[in-house]
Amino acid sequence: MNSFKALVVNEQQDQIQYTVEDTLTLEDLSNGEVVIKVHYSSTNYKDMLAVQKNGGVIRNYPMIPGIDLSGEIVESTDPRFVKGQEVLVTGYKMGMSHTGGFSEYARVPADWVISLPKDLTTKDAMILGTAGLTAALSIAALEKNGMDATKEQTILVTGATGGVGSLAVQMLAKAGYKHIVALVRKEHQLEVAQTLGATETILLSEFDFEKKPLAKQQFHYILDTVGGDLVASLLPYVFYEGSVSLCGNAGGVKLTTTVLPFILRGINLLGIDSVNISHERRVAMWQKMATDWKVTDTTLVNETSLAGLPTVLEQLKAGQHLGRTIVNISK
Repeated sequence: MNSFKALVVNEQQDQIQYTVEDTLTLEDLSNGEVVIKVHYSSTNYKDMLAVQKNGGVIRNYPMIPGIDLSGEIVESTDPRFVKGQEVLVTGYKMGMSHTGGFSEYARVPADWVISLPKDLTTKDAMILGTAGLTAALSIAALEKNGMDATKEQTILVTGATGGVGSLAVQMLAKAGYKHIVALVRKEHQLEVAQTLGATETILLSEFDFEKKPLAKQQFHYILDTVGGDLVASLLPYVFYEGSVSLCGNAGGVKLTTTVLPFILRGINLLGIDSVNISHERRVAMWQKMATDWKVTDTTLVNETSLAGLPTVLEQLKAGQHLGRTIVNISK
């Protein structure tokens, strides 16, 4: 195998730098039983943090970031996988302490690998990626706690035009939910949210937050992708025995609230993790996204190359990114 390209993050003189290098070999990759020729990767909030100083994602340098990838197996010492098989990998320690998907080749433990569902292409898999898996897990958790498309329920999605939020809105619409409210921060995102399937849109600056622990009940369920003060401010508006799923921290990691929504209205907070869930759970969710919740044909998606990655990561940092951006590794 000849040398190949990858985005490499380095720490030099207490500063973080990242650039595309084209002289990497398999010796530069972390250990694993499976070597994959990467077709596509995708950009996520965590990938943006990975290239920031004190981002809390990468601790040892140099490192190839990228928490998602899809592609074709070129080598395998594990009998479950064979050369030429199309697969995907998301989460675990990939792009953190294990070299990741922003590379023409990746080597990973076989236990991390999922066979590509027959109804998805490698491109589809990265249109979804960790963001899609997180959205699907959020919906599944809320449905386990009573959310039901056959009932007259109002579902609020925060960060509704971001990676997880945009996919969640589309999956909810695909699943038949009739009252999907999108909460967005900027005016131009209102129309975008409607095209994704939201039946109502709210501009955050125009939402009249009441300064009291319990407010008028407006939302039966909230799928939150933001975290921090926003989700704390929304808890008083959840209906009796409603639920809120939490999967993001772009709005902060602290949650300052009172116990009253929980002990007087019996609402539930549901934590969503897409990094370390079981293999069986991953396979089930990917099958759901390949069938009942398949939204890859309608997703707001952009495509970039390894060379274009720095621009996209800066957009994510500045809060100027919409929908999903996939990385065509061969582009």
